[in-house]
Amino acid sequence: MMPDLGQYAVPVLSAYAGSLLLLAVLIFGSIWKARRVHRKLNAVEERRGKA
Repeated sequence: MMPDLGQYAVPVLSAYAGSLLLLAVLIFGSIWKARRVHRKLNAVEERRGKA
């Protein structure tokens, strides 16, 4: 059950939406960067193992 926000409904709900969007972008970016770094580390380890 959501409280009645009256005239502040649009700013409050848009702030929630913006916060959730930013959180999703940060999570996606962190996962993407971690996978990229993991691939690079694996490539370096493979090169070192073959030397």
